[in-house]
Amino acid sequence: MSKAFASSGDTAPKAETLETVGDGIWALTAEGDPNVGAIEGEDFLVAFEARATPLMARRWLEKLRQHTDKPVKYLVLSHYHAVRVLGAAAFEAEEIVASAETRRLIGERGKEDWDVEFGRMPRLFDGYEEIPGLTWPTKTFDQHLSIDLGGTRGTVELSWLGNGHTSGDIVAYVPSQKVLFAGDLVENGSAVYTGDAYHQDWMTGTLDRVAALDVEVLVGGRGHIAHTRDESQRAIELTRDFIRRMFTAVEKVKNAGSDIKDAYLAARAELLPDYGGMPVFEHAMVFDVQRVWDELDGKRPAIWTVERDHEVWDRLTK
Repeated sequence: MSKAFASSGDTAPKAETLETVGDGIWALTAEGDPNVGAIEGEDFLVAFEARATPLMARRWLEKLRQHTDKPVKYLVLSHYHAVRVLGAAAFEAEEIVASAETRRLIGERGKEDWDVEFGRMPRLFDGYEEIPGLTWPTKTFDQHLSIDLGGTRGTVELSWLGNGHTSGDIVAYVPSQKVLFAGDLVENGSAVYTGDAYHQDWMTGTLDRVAALDVEVLVGGRGHIAHTRDESQRAIELTRDFIRRMFTAVEKVKNAGSDIKDAYLAARAELLPDYGGMPVFEHAMVFDVQRVWDELDGKRPAIWTVERDHEVWDRLTK
């Protein structure tokens, strides 16, 4: 019998925890659901990630408003995936900021991604009827953008550090407090979704550049907050370990002339002992292995559609 498709069987509510991770810096975690955060400026906020619907975003903002009533001036989106961006309307931000590559990807595959993520993770789309349409950035950059927080608060440094989880992911770094919002370039206590990834770039140069930042608190895309320098480095290396071991397992099977289902079984067996109990493991492995297989053929990430989702799922799990 095949597994329940992706995370469609994951219907249990998750406990949300709001943590103060710096002076005027907050992060919300939810037992492996996507993390979000906010950074306080002199008279405004920089929000990081938008959640999947305006309703879900308002629930986050209600918790944040217990600490600050400053308006959101900048909403920063780490990448284009629907669960990260479609709640943007709730923030009423002056600027929606993303990389130029993320804007390109929204145009190329944003609607298809919305459809597949709704099918994969329906629980995250509570209040989906309110989504006004695709979220489009109003301000983009290629590699780096600095946001002045005002007064003596310093800056938020937004950077594209290389291909990774997608070709457009950015991080938000607060140098004055050594806090990093890494988005899905780093997971800490969650399996790693790589269905739109560039594994070879990600597990080498990109994560090397993340690791080179002077970080004492790291908020990844999913999972726990890393509260020390050592914990932050460990989260980066766990992400690298997941990607490298999966990639190596698939490459070995492919080079031996076997098929993709054998590669899926080998990669799953390799990672199951260490990562099998983490959120989205079974969900991610299917799409991850398909992407590794395609990357080994020299292909860029294909656009996921509802039809392709189910065809790949059935082929690998049945």
